[in-house]
Amino acid sequence: MFDILIYLFENYIHNESRISIDYDSLTNDLSDIGFQRRDIYNALSWLKNLSCYKKNIIPSINPLSNKITIRIYTQEESLKLNVDCRGFILFLEQLEILTLDTREVIIERIMELDINELNLEDLKWIVLIVLFNVPGCESAYHKLENLLFNFKEDIIH
Repeated sequence: MFDILIYLFENYIHNESRISIDYDSLTNDLSDIGFQRRDIYNALSWLKNLSCYKKNIIPSINPLSNKITIRIYTQEESLKLNVDCRGFILFLEQLEILTLDTREVIIERIMELDINELNLEDLKWIVLIVLFNVPGCESAYHKLENLLFNFKEDIIH
């Protein structure tokens, strides 16, 4: 399922954000490529559930919501998000790329993935996908994109 999310993000979502997609033909295309139908349906369902947040997340007017807080992870979350992943989420909060709301959306979406443990590279993709799909997070998305993909260019030799 995770491979399908990455494939969709790179080939459809990121490149054609304003174009309506026919899910039947998309399912057939993904199946023709070699993805399993069950994984395709799970990935599309995961994206559909992510779109539900578009209506519910609004910019916070509470000044306390912009303060760094310590997130206590449940045992299940700690098993799926190793120390590196949890540290990266905190790092993104400190850079003000993630808000409390987007952090919680990301954690909730991760918990819906059918994997036992997420690695740091996969987490970065999930954060990109979520920020790309949540209204009002365009600036955060671009900051993260620059951080992840332009980091080596900014290193002074």
